[in-house]
Amino acid sequence: MTKKNSLSRRDFFTTTAVVGAVGAVGTLGAGSILTSCSEGAPKLVPIVSLQGAYIPNLVDKATDGKPLKAGVIGCGGRGSGAAQNFLDAGPNLQIVALGDLFQDRIDDCRKGLKDKYKVEVPDNMCFTGFDNYKKVLAAGVDLVIIATPPVFRPIHFEAAVEAGKHVFMEKPICVDPVGARSILATSKKAVAQGLCVVTGTQRRHQRSYVESFKQIQSGIIGEIVSANVYWNQSMLWYRERKAEWSDMEFMVRDWVNWKWLSGDHIVEQHVHNLDVATWFLGRKPVKAVGFGAKQRRLSGDQYDMFSIDFEYEGGIHVHSMCRQIDGCVNNVSERIQGTKGAWNSAKMEITDLAGTVIWKFDAEKEKAEFKQTNPYVLEHVDLVNHIRANTPINQADETAQSCLTAVMGRQSAYTGAAVTWEEMTNSTLTYLPEKLEIGKMDMSGYVIQVPGKAKEAKKEEPKKEAAKKKA
Repeated sequence: MTKKNSLSRRDFFTTTAVVGAVGAVGTLGAGSILTSCSEGAPKLVPIVSLQGAYIPNLVDKATDGKPLKAGVIGCGGRGSGAAQNFLDAGPNLQIVALGDLFQDRIDDCRKGLKDKYKVEVPDNMCFTGFDNYKKVLAAGVDLVIIATPPVFRPIHFEAAVEAGKHVFMEKPICVDPVGARSILATSKKAVAQGLCVVTGTQRRHQRSYVESFKQIQSGIIGEIVSANVYWNQSMLWYRERKAEWSDMEFMVRDWVNWKWLSGDHIVEQHVHNLDVATWFLGRKPVKAVGFGAKQRRLSGDQYDMFSIDFEYEGGIHVHSMCRQIDGCVNNVSERIQGTKGAWNSAKMEITDLAGTVIWKFDAEKEKAEFKQTNPYVLEHVDLVNHIRANTPINQADETAQSCLTAVMGRQSAYTGAAVTWEEMTNSTLTYLPEKLEIGKMDMSGYVIQVPGKAKEAKKEEPKKEAAKKKA
């Protein structure tokens, strides 16, 4: 039986006794905008004290030290790329174990490591199946790179921390509220054990963004009043189903098009831009109202466009727009408006209210001063430096907040309802199936969501019907 292609507000927001579990995640200090009461010329007033913000030391290479052995859990394109980024981060870094659901993904990852780095991972250190992560964790590794389809990341993160391993975890780190709470609980355990955790929100390790953040927090644009964030691009990849693939294998191989696996593209991809807004504002969202639809997507049950109005603490509104459709204008950027000016990441510049450029990131100077400008590598440099210096870093909490922000926007678009942060932090919504095994699945439940309800046809009154008959 096919499930109805619509979900009510009640279906999405069954509450539990957990109140405000994610309420304080990721804020910078008090997160309030400070204003000056002095007379005369306006002063440059900091928005948030930089003493409460993490500013990474973005050096070219990680410091040397004893060999660090890493295992990769999830050997697809991003996992393979992250493995190579890790090896590029500094000396004495090794990839010693690989895990994936499918052997061909491991083979591709092994080939890339051998061809580019002369690294050979032996057969007995390569593991397949849904339990591959357990075997990677037991393979003598110091840290793990988690790059599986996002729905699995809370499970793998928990297992890694229980095993006492440092973690690099790709974003998004969760796709639903239950996953977010799992991440937060595991994060506390990681902190207690002194483990280092870095996530794949690489803009936080990109010099242009870090310098922009410092400028905005210094008060150069004044009080933040609004922001716009965009990820509009062409359609992503998809997999055509092969006859020998089971339902589960097909969906996992085509994971970027199925909402239970990826969280939909507002979570899987657009979370980068939402993370920038949350990071720069130093606040959390309180409500989301939005819409979206599937117009062109060739596979899966996701939307291919979203438009969300997020209201953040203090009444600041952030307009979020994301789309994955060919033949449309593209834009991947963020813009933050202040009372004195605005920052635009597309040009990495700040203008005053008259449009005059008052600050611009010098990309040429960066290239002249640094050999490494790739933020995908710099995030691993930062992780390795923290591990070797035995100093804590944990990005899981702030990334959980950004992911849950994206989930809140998605749920508003799916339902047509105004969705609050409190509803999200209390929701028992989970996308993880009860049984994980390669085989047949009930595909009837994976349908495109339709918000609201259809307009009912008007029925004429009985008297009017009788009058028509007499006439």
